[in-house]
Amino acid sequence: MNRIILNETSYHGTGAIGAIAAELAARGLKRPVVFTDPVLAKTGVPDKVTALLEKAKIPFSVYTDIKPNPTIENVKNGVKAFKKAKADCIIAIGGGSSMDTAKAVGIIAANPEFADVRSLEGVAPTKKPSKPIFAVPTTAGTAAEVTINYVITDVEKKRKFVCVDPHDIPVAAFVDPDMMSSMPKSLTAFTGMDALTHAIEGLITKAACPMTDMMHLEAIRLISLSLRDAVANKPSGREGMALGQYIAGMGFSNVGLGIDHSMAHGLSALYDMPHGKACAILLPVAMKFNAAKTGGKYRKIAAAMGVKGAEAMPLAEARKAAIAAVEKLAADVGIPKDLKGVLKKEDVKFLAESAYADACRPGNPRDCTVKDIEKLYLSLI
Repeated sequence: MNRIILNETSYHGTGAIGAIAAELAARGLKRPVVFTDPVLAKTGVPDKVTALLEKAKIPFSVYTDIKPNPTIENVKNGVKAFKKAKADCIIAIGGGSSMDTAKAVGIIAANPEFADVRSLEGVAPTKKPSKPIFAVPTTAGTAAEVTINYVITDVEKKRKFVCVDPHDIPVAAFVDPDMMSSMPKSLTAFTGMDALTHAIEGLITKAACPMTDMMHLEAIRLISLSLRDAVANKPSGREGMALGQYIAGMGFSNVGLGIDHSMAHGLSALYDMPHGKACAILLPVAMKFNAAKTGGKYRKIAAAMGVKGAEAMPLAEARKAAIAAVEKLAADVGIPKDLKGVLKKEDVKFLAESAYADACRPGNPRDCTVKDIEKLYLSLI
């Protein structure tokens, strides 16, 4: 049996944010608090949404105490801000950081017994749905607007922890390519490769099923076709990535991920490395490690990425072609090939142990040990 959970409503395409005020009104919600990160706030991108709220005469407050890898403190402060504003919902504008913070705050606001934040790790037994969240992504990568997952950084313990909770999913998403047009090239590349990692890991995870395979293969096709143009800030590329990353999120949210993400979480927590960049660097290494346990799925990946003749290749050759296609796309959008100058040998044992304990690791198609993960890290320095 497979369980599929998606958000209630989503709007796609240029101008999608224009539906926000009507959605709030239809749900009887009157006092939103806008969650966005301080860097994005300075660009004026969130103003496109707040202007619509002002036009509709909807009072709102703004919360910007959000770091690129949101912390327990960011969440606790967000809960205080939500209560102080006497808000009845959250409008999360940004990438995964804003979305993840909003999810944790929305859950705690509805389930105050989880106020310590750490108790949300894994599959938390929350009883009530999050306070309503309206998600407006400004990056094409995390798909947090359609997933039941979020990730918080524990600064004290130098680790990230993954929370999985069907109660946290935003009630509505507004996936508007225009909201993504201000992303710099590097961020477009990192988040885009994160989306590709979602699609590939979701396709090969132990829990994969025909419905999510369909989603992931289409996401791989769209991302491969669109990411280079998105990095060049071409409208067609932005549109393709907005849809591709969302479809990937629809899939992996329901079947999980693998060791690429479990290893990436540690790199982000310890070195404050952008999550998508970490995923991208690790992806070819993780794919090589998993290849023998993926049946014919790498052949499908190669075909979806436009490798000519992939369907007729011997399986071993098709697997190599899929990995080569990923490496070529990563190189074309400026992803580093390794972790030299970043990863320290003395940190590898801690990182491997953290990755092994991470909630994404059990879904990996090939079982692994802490030592296996250590070798994967070391192969990149």
